[in-house]
Amino acid sequence: MLHRDILKHWIWIGLFLGLTACQTKLTSPTGSSEVNRIQRVLFLGNSITYSGQYIADIEAYYRLVHPTLQIEWINVGLPSETVSGLSEEGHADGAFPRPDLHERLERVLKQMQPDLVFANYGMNDGIYLPFDTARFEKFQSGMIKLHEAVVKQRAKIVHLTPPVYDEVKGGQSGYDDVLRRYSLWLLGQEQTERWLVVDINGPMKAYLEEKRRKDSSFHLAADGVHPGDEGHWLIAREILTFLGENHVNDAESIQAILKDYPNSGAVIQTVREKQQLMRDAWLTAIGHSRPGIKEGLPLEAAYEKAANLELCLDSLVSEPHNAD
Repeated sequence: MLHRDILKHWIWIGLFLGLTACQTKLTSPTGSSEVNRIQRVLFLGNSITYSGQYIADIEAYYRLVHPTLQIEWINVGLPSETVSGLSEEGHADGAFPRPDLHERLERVLKQMQPDLVFANYGMNDGIYLPFDTARFEKFQSGMIKLHEAVVKQRAKIVHLTPPVYDEVKGGQSGYDDVLRRYSLWLLGQEQTERWLVVDINGPMKAYLEEKRRKDSSFHLAADGVHPGDEGHWLIAREILTFLGENHVNDAESIQAILKDYPNSGAVIQTVREKQQLMRDAWLTAIGHSRPGIKEGLPLEAAYEKAANLELCLDSLVSEPHNAD
């Protein structure tokens, strides 16, 4: 009989991925048909997603807490990207405009064939300027276009509200309110259009304000935009809670929630290495309009290297932990 937590997990996976079993293996997309089809969870977003700690935290959690569920978590976040197609004058000192997700979205969905997509946009979409109705409408139409494209692909999509913007560190007065408005609209879509939405803006803002009341120098993002590991864990925690892992609510870090599992530190580091390897390979294979992104290995070579990291992870998670 399955443990209650495992059963709860199966319910969520069944809801989002339509699975009856998760006996999957990581293999090249051109691999043998003898290998079961990969079940893919895809993360789209800007530089915060590209940085990827929150995705690695989620995968590391599943590796240790639900080791029999071998789902492929793939990060194809792209720095500077927007869902709105907007770019401010002089972006990157005039070197290039912000990439538009919709330039690559069709290729992403066609080549990757995801079952579930998490979309994390908004931070760049207001272009770091005060609220403007025209820009807001561009964000809305871009998000609706994204939603419809994923649904047309017969995949599920979960929208994340924008991460918090710290005006103290970022310096753009009023931009926190812009992202709050974008967040409220997304949450409204959950009510009116039955979208799946995870609010990360509200919890991150509340956390930042609580910590800053105790320490005025506290910050999640040194530049007001790009959170460090602590901020990424807050994002991961909200996603995990959304997926039914309610016991992570009060955990202060991925290390804290996994501290009773042997080799958890090594698992986290190995997952991060694999995530970066596959992110770079997929971004290169798909193609994009953003200069300055590290070129990845060809997919075949990347999957071969990832297979060795998978063997390492299998060894690391094989030791039983003592659950209370």
